[in-house]
Amino acid sequence: MERHEIETFLALAEELNFTRTAERLLVSPGRVSQTIKKLERRIGGPLFERSSRHVALTPVGRRLHAELLPAYRQVQQAVANASAAYRGLGGVLRAGFSALWCGDLIVRAAEVLQARHPQCTVEIHRMTFAAAFTGLRGDELDILVKELPVDGPDVIAGPVLFSERRSLVVPASHRLAARETVSLEDLALLPLITPVGASQDFLDAHYPRRTPGGRSVPQGPAAFGWEEMLSLVGAGKGGTPVGAMAADYHARPDIAYLSFDDAPPVDYAPMWLKGHESARLQTFVEILLELAPTR
Repeated sequence: MERHEIETFLALAEELNFTRTAERLLVSPGRVSQTIKKLERRIGGPLFERSSRHVALTPVGRRLHAELLPAYRQVQQAVANASAAYRGLGGVLRAGFSALWCGDLIVRAAEVLQARHPQCTVEIHRMTFAAAFTGLRGDELDILVKELPVDGPDVIAGPVLFSERRSLVVPASHRLAARETVSLEDLALLPLITPVGASQDFLDAHYPRRTPGGRSVPQGPAAFGWEEMLSLVGAGKGGTPVGAMAADYHARPDIAYLSFDDAPPVDYAPMWLKGHESARLQTFVEILLELAPTR
């Protein structure tokens, strides 16, 4: 059987309609009919029962379809694997995240990537604030998904995957906890707990030293990881800004999450080291964009 005969037979077996099959294969219905007739002459009998209103596989046609389809898919996958190897899609992609909701997105994207390109695997790493960009520069990670901004001119930010409202985490015992929302001016009412190892650009974007009205924001202790920061908040040592989804992933009885009513959203994006782009990485970014939630 020639390739176009296989593809025509399989398409017609699925569509059971000559017009739809022709549209799918970008040929005329007459061409589909001629190809099937030629195939049937070679096999020695009909593969389809035809009438003006009905197209169905014959018993022989059903058996041919059942045996031919897996073999055809195997050939397609072999060709795709060979092509992907030359395009750099094989091998291991190391993906990092700091926020759990970014990790969930990476896990889903990894499943899609491996389903489409079985020769590619994804290693997933949760990183602290301090280790995230160090991992990129130290050749431990190929890609990182986290809050913008990036850390330095040697890191490239891809397209924003999603945005979310900004919240403030405060001790449950603090007077702000009784409110439904807070403003940026309220940052002056308690010490701000900050992450160790974050760049100054990141701190300026998420942990301001002054409110928009010019009031000084008290500086509280610093912590290496998110769980440590929440423990400090719960102990009454201060508050810290975060994306609103943290309330779904990190609920605790000793803290409260309050939405800002005047703060810009938190944007999340894929990031990688300049000059380290690859077909594997770009394919993964495209899948992240496919799966990213609209918020």
